[in-house]
Amino acid sequence: MAVTVEPRVGSTAGVTASPSAGPLAGNAPGAPAPGGARVLRFSGVGLTYADGTPALADIDLELERGELVSIVGPSGCGKSTLLRVASGLLEASSGTVEAERERLGYVFQDATLLPWRTVAGNVELLAELHGYPKQQRQELARAAIELVGLAGFERHHPRRLSGGMRMRTSLARSLTLDPVLFLFDEPFGALDEITRERLNDELIRLFLARRFAGLFVTHSIQEAVFLSTRVVVMSARPGRIVAEIPVELSYPREPELRYSAQFATVAREVSSALRSDEP
Repeated sequence: MAVTVEPRVGSTAGVTASPSAGPLAGNAPGAPAPGGARVLRFSGVGLTYADGTPALADIDLELERGELVSIVGPSGCGKSTLLRVASGLLEASSGTVEAERERLGYVFQDATLLPWRTVAGNVELLAELHGYPKQQRQELARAAIELVGLAGFERHHPRRLSGGMRMRTSLARSLTLDPVLFLFDEPFGALDEITRERLNDELIRLFLARRFAGLFVTHSIQEAVFLSTRVVVMSARPGRIVAEIPVELSYPREPELRYSAQFATVAREVSSALRSDEP
């Protein structure tokens, strides 16, 4: 079956925002999602590589604004591939993909910063590539840098930043364009546990402030449960969705939540779903 991609999405590079919008305009922390508008839908999506290797099969998944959904599964199951299909970097072999790509944020496993640019210069990059006037992109960058807690480091180059600060810079770069759909490809996986937990806290704060729709790939069950409104469990290749587990824990989520009985119950359910797919 041929793949259908809805024409309402933007280009593959599509990370644009309305130039008339104010710097990082959005909802107040804790505000309800704006209408719960659907921004991503996979229907029967499959992907097979040119060499015949199946990567994804029969993926059905929907994501609305105000949802932060984590994807967990064994290595090589197609988690990152799913994000690339959502973004338009890869084209599905079958099924239907609808995605809001005109306002898309994408944070990769590596911060992918330009070493010759300062923090401010890196954060301005996407707005610059999209033709924003200099003054406007500087205002957007300043607001984003403050939002991720990097005020005072604007003139630092990446080599002078810790791993966590580099990831904050990467987050700020995407935030300048006020994404409606935010894709996270295991952005905190290479960080130490303390930094990772702090960035989890920061991401929740940003999620409550911006109310974007987030799709977050991780290998950590704890991270998935702590961040998410829902956890999607994928099988070994070809990747299929074998479980969707709601996380009915209120926001904001304090660090101590990780040690609660409610948290352990949800984490155990995710772990059980992962084990049930083992051969």
